[in-house]
Order: sequence, then C-alpha cells, then structure tokens
Amino acid sequence: MEPCDPVEREIRTLSLCRRLCYAAGHFLNDLCASMWFTYLLVYLHSVLGLRSTFAGVLLLIGQVADGVCTPIIGFESDRTPGLRHGKRKSWHLLGTICVILSFPFIFNPCLACSTSTPQWAEVIYFAPLIVIFQFGWAATQISHLALIPELVASESAKVELTAYRYAFSVMANIIVYTVAFLLFHFLAQEDFTDNLGKEDIPLFRILALALLGVGAVFSFIFHIGIKEKSGDDPLLAPSPDEDAPRVRVLQWQHWLKEPSFYQVAFLYMCTRLIVNLSQSYISVYLTNSLLLPKKYIAIIPLVMYVSGFVSSLTMKPISKFIMYFVGLLLVISFALWVLFDKNMGAESIYGATVLLGAGSAVILVMSLSMTAKLIGEQTQSAAFVYGAMSFTDKVANGVGIIIIQSIRPCSTEACCPECIWFYRDVMATVTGGVGLAAAVGLLTILIWPLSAVWDGGSEARPALSHRE
Repeated sequence: MEPCDPVEREIRTLSLCRRLCYAAGHFLNDLCASMWFTYLLVYLHSVLGLRSTFAGVLLLIGQVADGVCTPIIGFESDRTPGLRHGKRKSWHLLGTICVILSFPFIFNPCLACSTSTPQWAEVIYFAPLIVIFQFGWAATQISHLALIPELVASESAKVELTAYRYAFSVMANIIVYTVAFLLFHFLAQEDFTDNLGKEDIPLFRILALALLGVGAVFSFIFHIGIKEKSGDDPLLAPSPDEDAPRVRVLQWQHWLKEPSFYQVAFLYMCTRLIVNLSQSYISVYLTNSLLLPKKYIAIIPLVMYVSGFVSSLTMKPISKFIMYFVGLLLVISFALWVLFDKNMGAESIYGATVLLGAGSAVILVMSLSMTAKLIGEQTQSAAFVYGAMSFTDKVANGVGIIIIQSIRPCSTEACCPECIWFYRDVMATVTGGVGLAAAVGLLTILIWPLSAVWDGGSEARPALSHRE
C-alpha cells in the first residue's frame, strides 16, 4: 500500500485522501478515551464494587500521569533527531504499542485477586497499567497534534484538518456507544436486571477488546498513508525572504514568557474540563439521578456525539472567537436545562444532550484551532506547546474528579437518597460553571488578542483577534 498523494510543497495543502489518513491516526486514542471517560468510573464503582474514593484515585492517577507525560513527551519529540519513519510518527507508534498492551487489562478484573483481596491492593494492581496506558495515549496525542502545523500552512487548512480530526473522534465515540448498546441489548438480557453489577464484567471486556482491534486497523492506515517530512526539510521552516523581517525561532523556554501561551492554555483547560468531566459523569447521572435503565449509558452518549458529529461537519473557517462563543452558549444552555428541569426524564434528556454534544464539538475544535494559530510556523516546538496545553487539562481533570468523588454523599457502591441529585448538580457545575470561566478567558482574548513574538522583541507576529 502506497502513501497518498504527496504534499504540495509550495502551499502545503493535503489531498482528501491524506486528510482522512491523518484523521485516522488518533482513532485508537479516541476509542480508548471514550471508554475511559464514559465508563471507567461506573465500571470501577458499580461493576467491580470499588469505593468511590478508590475509583476517583485511579482516575486521578491516570490524569496526573498523562499530565506529567505530555510536556515531557512534547519536549523530547521536538528534539528527537530526524528518523526514517519520522520523529512524530515514531513517537506515535511507540504510544500505540503501549496503549494496545495495557488497555485490555484496565477493563478486566485484577488477575491475581480474590474475593478476600482488599481494595487498596486492587488499586496497586491497576495503577501501573493505567500509567503505561496514559503514557502511550499522551505520546500518540501529542505527536499527532504536532503534525498539524507541519502538514499544512494556511489557517483555514489547519481549522479544516482539526475538524476532520474531531469528526473522526466523534465517529469513534459513536462506535463505542453503538457497540456498547448492542452488548447491553443482547448480552445483558441474560441477567434480567437494569442495574450494573459483576455480571457485566464480560460485557466491558468484550467492548475493550473490540475497540482495540478496530483502532489498531486505523493506526495502521495512518502510518501507511501519511509521509512525514524529515526535520531538515525546508517544508518545515518558513521560506527565506529578503524583504521579510528576521524571525526568531521559539524554543520551549521562550513560550513560557509569552502571555498568549497562558491565555490559550487556560481556554483549552476549560474546554477539556467541560468535555471530559461531562463525559465522565453522564453515565452516573443517568443511572443514579435520573434512575434510567443501564442501556441509556450507551444511548444518551451516542445521541450526544451524533449531534457533535453533525456540528463538526458544518464548521467553516470563519471567526474562531464567534464560533467558540456560540459553542459556549449551547453548553451553558444545557447546564441551565439540567439544573432547573425538575422533571427531567427519558424524553427531555435527549434535547439537552443534543445541546451539550453540539456545543462541546464546537468549543473543542475552536480551542485546538487557536492553539495551531498560536504555533504558526514554529513547528520545531509544536509538540511542547500541545504537551503543555494538555498538561493543564489533564491535571485539572484529575483534581476535579477526585474532589467530586471525595464529596460524594455515599462512599459505598449503592447510591443513597442524598446522592440522587448530587450528580445533577455535578453535571450543571462542570458545564455551566466551567463554561462561565471559559467565557472570561475568551473575553481576555478579545481585549488582548493572541500574539507571540517572533523576532528579537521589536515586532510581533500577526495577532489572533475576534475577527479570525
């Protein structure tokens, strides 16, 4: 199988075939992330029977491991010498292998444990597996994101490539929830109960293995279809122009002195908090607060991501500021609906879910596009920037989850009356509250447009204003 059509050197655009091959490169990560955020807490707590604090600790370990790994991987990826396979693709391959080897054991009971094994021992068993998985996930994510400014040059092309990437992400989530629904519908009928329990362990095991098989195929397509340019290729550096001002190359330490770097990092962190925390708690909200049958933990997330997929297809390279603001309005509307609709049930949850799915898709694509705009032609440090952005969101997500799990009214497997509406308040807070914080961050970009100094300090590169 030959790679798709070569990159057009003068304008650095990608054919449709290459755009699809690029988007396929994060498909395995998206499948695993969907199952991780949507089902890990409910699996550890309701299926394996771990205390809510232990379940939160395991998820926190994963988020902290991912957060620590991302900037380190970004730094090492940027300084990796040119390899025949490509430095970004080499890190991507390493990450893919780690994910495939570790993920099946996370959604499988402790192999060396018995019914008398204390729960803290199970935490020790799962912790290293989760760290390996998160290292692999981070290596795949950062190397894949760092390819965007290397493969395309124009801002519209970066937005389009990011939209393709997110469309594949939504497709991955749709596959996860569709397969989960089919498994719940056919395999779970044997236990004649709408509640999750140990009898559902085979269901989650099959789901994890099926997703790994599909994701491995897409990773293979990515490595065959995308040809990464070597580090010394002029494609990766701006063409010299005698009339243009001298441009300073930004390394990792230079980014830490740029105010725009922190503006984008805060906005990206808020975006990921909204997307990841809502995804993590939607299942327990459905089962514990709305008291819906367990099949809804597949149906409702599926509706959410279908709406996100549709919205990602309608995105155009217009004002990032306006598009992000529109996405925030949809997310905050969901929060208000959930908070004030005291009779939320199986019918009305569909409409609220559509708002959350569409809004989450818009703000995620736009925040990634703003990051690509910030990097511009500074591709030599792109992986560090993406790694640093990811560090903020992973640590914030981990801290947020452990706080929520710690203040949960009931620490046992069963949900007591006091915690029935606890998860409703969680869903409203992580979407509406964090959405307001994101709006403040967006306002700072409107007042102080994004810019990064490229030269010695006398001239700034073009800024990203609310019109872009």
